[in-house]
Amino acid sequence: MSIRQLTDALSRPIRDLRLSVTDRCNFRCAYCMPKELFGDDYAFMPRAELLTFEEMSRLVSLFTGLGVQKVRLTGGEPLLRKNLDELVKEIHTIPGVQDIGLTTNGLLLGQHAEALYHAGLRRLNISLDALTPSIFGQLNGRGVQPHHILHQIDYARSLGYRIKINMVVQKGVNEDEILPMAEYFRTRGITLRFIEFMDAGSGNGWSYEKVVTQAEILQQLQSRYELVPSKHTIYGEVANYYRYHGTDTEVGFITSVSNSFCSSCTRARLSSDGKLYTCLFATSGYDLRQLLRGGADDEELQDIIADIWEHRTDRYSDLRTAHTASSCRRIGMSYIGG
Repeated sequence: MSIRQLTDALSRPIRDLRLSVTDRCNFRCAYCMPKELFGDDYAFMPRAELLTFEEMSRLVSLFTGLGVQKVRLTGGEPLLRKNLDELVKEIHTIPGVQDIGLTTNGLLLGQHAEALYHAGLRRLNISLDALTPSIFGQLNGRGVQPHHILHQIDYARSLGYRIKINMVVQKGVNEDEILPMAEYFRTRGITLRFIEFMDAGSGNGWSYEKVVTQAEILQQLQSRYELVPSKHTIYGEVANYYRYHGTDTEVGFITSVSNSFCSSCTRARLSSDGKLYTCLFATSGYDLRQLLRGGADDEELQDIIADIWEHRTDRYSDLRTAHTASSCRRIGMSYIGG
């Protein structure tokens, strides 16, 4: 298969595809899907509006022909999509796909991890924002206790998964969990990544005052640990890493607010109803489902995707101000994935 070396208007290649498989979630995390906005009567998308697995696989094939090498399944909570292992199995056979990952809150791993592993999935990013039961229960909006997620992490490791833990840190909410989280995962040799609270979507109450920066987190960690900078040379890597001295275990930072990585962003995002977004902070997308179901052939679809990417100029985090953060109506993170 010939691959077009596609770059955008700022010379950034397309390498990663974030594929949302559902807009539903069993948590109500305040920074993503606050229960005040997503109540029990919230109307999620009907099944007919979601892309089928066949449609998703077809689009992944077209994206790999433009340079995509890594596919990450997201949501909502992707484990709520029935028979997800069938999609993983299909994507695993697509020429050009070098890596498949999945981002999850981990609650349902016990039901699905084995089937997904056999289908070809090897990497998991698991969201966990606190170890203190009261804090975590409040953060996930459902009262789920951290030991449930920790048990699922242990189970997934026993199957052979490579795991990273993602922790969104908010000032005055869970910053006291930084050191307990670091110690728990350091002793188990699992990478923990601290994510600066971002203004993704428009309903999570974001402000600069709630951001705990990498510098602040690092200061806490260095009060207890000796950290050595790690060099990761993969273009488009969003995290920067440190290694605990004397170990191979790393801790990472995703710094969209304090140190933007827009200049090397290689990510395209596809919503579960088939809209293409070229930025996590996008205000609108491009409807590929309509083209798919309207009879467009592969060449036509790929040309349209290529044209969208080649005209891409997104660099929201470079330009973020208090005004843009409060005034722009951005697509919700639960809709297009993190």
